[in-house]
Amino acid sequence: MAADARDVVRIPYGHGHLELALGEKGSARVIEGDIASVEPPAPADELVRRALERPTGTPRLSELARDARSAVIVTSDHTRAMPSSLTMPLLLEELRRENPDIEVTILVATGLHRATTPDELRDRFGDAVVDRERIVVHDAFDASACVDLGTLPSGACFQVNRLVTTCDLLVAEGFIEPHFFAGFSGGRKSILPGVCSERTVKENHSYRAIASERARTAVLAGNPIHEDMVEAARRVSVAFILNVALNGAKQVVGAWAGDVERAHEEGVAFVRRLTERPVEAGDIVITGNGGHPLDQNLYQSPKAASTAAAFAGEDGVIILCCSCSDGVGGTHFQELMQSGTPEQIDERLAAIPADQTIPEQWCAQIYARILRRHRLILVSDGLGPDLVARLNMTPAPTLADALALARRLKGPDARVIVIPDGVNVVPAG
Repeated sequence: MAADARDVVRIPYGHGHLELALGEKGSARVIEGDIASVEPPAPADELVRRALERPTGTPRLSELARDARSAVIVTSDHTRAMPSSLTMPLLLEELRRENPDIEVTILVATGLHRATTPDELRDRFGDAVVDRERIVVHDAFDASACVDLGTLPSGACFQVNRLVTTCDLLVAEGFIEPHFFAGFSGGRKSILPGVCSERTVKENHSYRAIASERARTAVLAGNPIHEDMVEAARRVSVAFILNVALNGAKQVVGAWAGDVERAHEEGVAFVRRLTERPVEAGDIVITGNGGHPLDQNLYQSPKAASTAAAFAGEDGVIILCCSCSDGVGGTHFQELMQSGTPEQIDERLAAIPADQTIPEQWCAQIYARILRRHRLILVSDGLGPDLVARLNMTPAPTLADALALARRLKGPDARVIVIPDGVNVVPAG
């Protein structure tokens, strides 16, 4: 549903939801992308098999693998909702259809996130895959694990996990959703930032790149971050991708396979059509970061906060619901967020050259941009109120308390907009 008026709304939060009674019906505008409620057109395994059987721009994966000795499958880490327990067995089956002896390595793309734990690997892939397959978790901070492949269009260095450069066949899986500075996730993003070195990720995410007017949600053309990512994927010869789209219940509602750009573009068109919504100005904007796993820390939540800011006019109050079960989400990010006012944080980051980019500074930069214009009230079980205040945000123990505070700030007649899943709404116009 695009937009409506309700008296009770549910915000995805952790593994459940937060419910908020808004009072009389019509007291708030609820805006959702259609993707949240779209029903799967077929069972998930059928959708994935169809995509694998009819790839875009490439032969079937089984044909590509026929004469290969080795393959690497790059896959998402624990911070993404990729349904790898479904997709990975199907990818492996397709890889081995005509070449049962091919050597396969599953490479977990962590970017600069912490390492995925053994329990998280089992939760992600299932016991059968973990027990039978070779799985390597990428470590961006281990320089010896990467090789240098020159520079990218932006001038950033390109250092990538050597496993993707030494295999005969490179495959990637991921899921597509709007991304607050790369345009959309999925496709090329498995390589950069997924399996690149710390230095490469930092330079790709430099202050100048993030500050570009083209480095925004749903923008690909002219986006310097996206352009570097595409070049990185092409340079390591990604031969085949499998990407999916998910609804609000994390069910597969679409799948695309084949060429790293063409298949991704098809998926992007599908997601864009179901997520774009005209911008409306609200005095108070309430949102969540899609629930687990995306709201497990504050570092991931600028996605929803950026969407809310687009709907919050010049000085609207943002209420962000983020469970933060895994804490703030990064020592550098936390330190930066506590290092001064939003204006001071932005000024400090603007002075940092691209090759000296601090890990995680990009999320601090985006938060600073939002906080310079908007009061942000954070509802979180995972972070204490004193810490939230030091992060330049306003703590609230419950969603009802947050709304009461926002109404005191903006007045009893304030226009309230609720975007239950801010990750899956693209501001348009």
